[in-house]
Amino acid sequence: MTATLTHATLVPELVVADLATSLRFWVDLIGFRIAYDRPESRFAYLDCDGAQVMLDQYNPSARHWLTGPMDRPLGRGINLQIEVAAVEPILGRLDAAAWPLFMAVENAWYRAGAIEVGQRQFLVQDPDGYLLRLGAKLGERPVAATAP
Repeated sequence: MTATLTHATLVPELVVADLATSLRFWVDLIGFRIAYDRPESRFAYLDCDGAQVMLDQYNPSARHWLTGPMDRPLGRGINLQIEVAAVEPILGRLDAAAWPLFMAVENAWYRAGAIEVGQRQFLVQDPDGYLLRLGAKLGERPVAATAP
């Protein structure tokens, strides 16, 4: 384990079909780094400025905590929101790799109590179909008044 890694208190572990393929996506295109790995187990722990995820290659004879069949796309019903400094560099790498977006980039504002929090965001699926929502902060503003 890397001494400089501060573990997040919630880290999803994604079962993937092929670790090498997933690492090319998560590391080369999205910008995560391998904090540590166990190549013999086909496992990698990734970090991107505190956003963390574990990738574990599926092996029918290994121990996995699966609740159903490994049908694609995996991770239906979940999207992983990942805060990044800027979305443009990631979009550039995805475009250069001809990787399709699930949802084009947009500026979105979400109410959080008496304020709205903005982010520039887009969605992309990893090689196994896990949905990532990458967003960069736009700031905060008061909630817009609504008509009665």
